[in-house]
Amino acid sequence: MCGILAIFNIKGIYYEVRTLAYNLSKRQRHRGPDKSRIIIIEAGPDTYHILAHERLNIVDLSDRGRQPFQLVDDQNIYYMQNGELYNYWSIKPELEKKYQFSSNSDSEIVGMLYKEYGPNGFWNHMDGMHATILLDMNNNTFYAGRDHIGMIPLYYGYNKDGALFLSSELKAIHDQVVDVRQFPPGHFIDQTHEIRKWYNPLWHNFDLIPNGEINFQEMREKLIDVVRREIKGDAQFGLFISGGVNSSIVAGIVARMIKNGEIDLSKRGMSKVHSFCIGLEGSPDLHYAQKVADYHGFEHQSIIYTVEEALDYIPEVIYHTETFNKNTIRTATPMYLMCRRVKALGIKICLTGEGSDDLFGGYLYFHKAPNRIEFHQELIRKLNDLYKYDLLGTNKACLAWGIETRPPFMNRSWIEYVMSIDPKYKMVNSFQPQIEKYVLRKAFEDLDNPYVPQEILWRQKEQFSDGVGYGWRDGIIKRANQLISDQLFSQASITYPISTPRDKEQYWYRQVYSQSFPCDSAALTVPYSKSIACSTEKALEWDEAFKNNSDESGRAVVSVHKNPLKESQQEEEKSTVKTIKMQDHPQK
Repeated sequence: MCGILAIFNIKGIYYEVRTLAYNLSKRQRHRGPDKSRIIIIEAGPDTYHILAHERLNIVDLSDRGRQPFQLVDDQNIYYMQNGELYNYWSIKPELEKKYQFSSNSDSEIVGMLYKEYGPNGFWNHMDGMHATILLDMNNNTFYAGRDHIGMIPLYYGYNKDGALFLSSELKAIHDQVVDVRQFPPGHFIDQTHEIRKWYNPLWHNFDLIPNGEINFQEMREKLIDVVRREIKGDAQFGLFISGGVNSSIVAGIVARMIKNGEIDLSKRGMSKVHSFCIGLEGSPDLHYAQKVADYHGFEHQSIIYTVEEALDYIPEVIYHTETFNKNTIRTATPMYLMCRRVKALGIKICLTGEGSDDLFGGYLYFHKAPNRIEFHQELIRKLNDLYKYDLLGTNKACLAWGIETRPPFMNRSWIEYVMSIDPKYKMVNSFQPQIEKYVLRKAFEDLDNPYVPQEILWRQKEQFSDGVGYGWRDGIIKRANQLISDQLFSQASITYPISTPRDKEQYWYRQVYSQSFPCDSAALTVPYSKSIACSTEKALEWDEAFKNNSDESGRAVVSVHKNPLKESQQEEEKSTVKTIKMQDHPQK
């Protein structure tokens, strides 16, 4: 991960332009604290192109991996990237037959792919998470684009003279452009200033409902292969474990690879894998994450925080995540606290379980989906918007401390595979026991050599902002009511006519956000729709109770949610585990 800044066709005096580039790039240096580089290329009389890069050393830790790159075989091609390309190791041998490499950095192949497949085609040959910018001075053209799902952030806008600004974070350019916007995932822009779509999978077709069958072994092998590719690198890595099924499966795959000798920890300066979980004292996540870590023998860090401590951090979390969305702030704040500890241990990469719930319908409100068609269409809406919510919050909260997160469930080929499965198999009433994400759980059930302990494998979904401790969400609401008076809130529509806060928690976040990002266009980069338990607004139509209780907490789905730490629920889980062991997966 890194921070990138590009400005194309900016007018001015050289030293003033360079000073501006340095100052703007410095605003996002937390994303890449290891190295910096600025390249300025003359584009015409008193007109320049700027490429600035803040580097986080992950692959090729030497200075040879420093960006922006110049293609060795064509010095007129400059390029840089924020992210990781997981197909680097498989395609480098062929590229080496034709091109010279100057480093062992995965990002160096970008220029070679551009030469091989052209400006319209090379996007499809980058498998990973990335925001990519390339400048070809052979014909004074430029290209900028974003990965298929938006794991890596990218913002853009034009100044009053028409210069195009692009950056990893809003804070770098929001006060330099007339209007600032999020760049859409799966798209690219060039010197014509037309934004075009490069990613066109079948699952983008809203009216195409897939009918693929379930193959549990195939599903397991495909996800293992994704993790195998995404664990590569030179820096030390860790695991974020919430104690839920998604992150626990990723942890189980990594543990199995270490045991089988596929991962040599010593080559990365590691003796054990560090795993991390954060929560309030006695929280569900801390309880179950410890069980997962103990099972695999990880060096586990249970990070306990208090509501008061976390409330103190909310203003800086809003500054770093660049959002005032309620669920994002509730989730990103504990993540931000946790990453401070991760950074102190010198770890730069952590694998996560993000995105699985959006692929399999894991959120509790999906229990209310009326049919397979609406279920699948809600998955499409969720995936298309993830770059505004979970992916944004995690990326920025963690990179505020220089920690790169990798979510295997968001791999392009894996998404396309899972989205080809008939949605009827993802619905909770398709199998016994009736539980969300049954097919994923069943794919990783191995009674002889478990990837995940049974009680974790079959644990009900607990949203991160709830799993860290129920007092967290309640404490936020209490603090917001203390800070925002009734009189102040009554003027919300006057103070904030765009995306007017609906409650005092939203008002508090918006108040803090506007101190750093006051322009209307910045506010419009933040999603504003109503939600229950992380749903889209459209899904509120599924249940009349949703319309009257639209809150992001999973506890809002009161007819489904269970307190996982009550003794009665623990006994129920034990009974369920016993049933699952005895039965296969009888379809209703």
